[in-house]
Amino acid sequence: MDKERTGLRILATTDFHGSSEAFLKTSRKARAIRADLIVICGDVTHFGLLQQAKELLLPLQDIEMPTLFVPGNCDLPTLADETMGTVESIHGRCRRIGDFSFLGVGGSSPSPFNTPFELSEVEIASILEKAYSSCQTQLKTIVVSHSPPRDTKVDIAFTGEHVGSQTVRDLVQRKHPELLLCGHIHEAKGMDRIGETLIVNPGPARHGNCVIIDLDKAADAKFDIL
Repeated sequence: MDKERTGLRILATTDFHGSSEAFLKTSRKARAIRADLIVICGDVTHFGLLQQAKELLLPLQDIEMPTLFVPGNCDLPTLADETMGTVESIHGRCRRIGDFSFLGVGGSSPSPFNTPFELSEVEIASILEKAYSSCQTQLKTIVVSHSPPRDTKVDIAFTGEHVGSQTVRDLVQRKHPELLLCGHIHEAKGMDRIGETLIVNPGPARHGNCVIIDLDKAADAKFDIL
């Protein structure tokens, strides 16, 4: 299968919540599947300090594979400004990998839990517009968001409520990215579509979840274990 592969292979993960074992498994999995890129959709730590986040990300630096991430609502906002070798935050930024533009927004929309990194919908909109403005318009776009888009299969909390970001959904409906990767709602692991955009929540990495995505003529996603 790899001999025929011409597109970009992504190992997509989210919600590590401080599990060093999950980061080690991610580095091994990325090598095993011959990934071109690792994407982390937030919650590197579980209310941890910046230094802890850097230490957790070390195994991904060691394999020298491009890793793009956004911080989650359980990370400190200062993580959004970090680049550590091949591991870099794309919160509010756009990064070209192959024939694709990757842009990101971390944190989450407001929650009842007063977590460290929460943003208003207006702030999320501003961050996403800033990121989009620096992308090359001729490239297909991949959005990395900790918060899922609202009213999808991947934003349903255990209460049955849709708790995703309306702003993220609005952006997908306006910009039509190829793919949106998200996390945040652990119990909403799954896939959905908004128009032609594939939406994927890999499920929490701390429980061994990941998704392998091959980007060629169209995004093809397969759930797997670390």
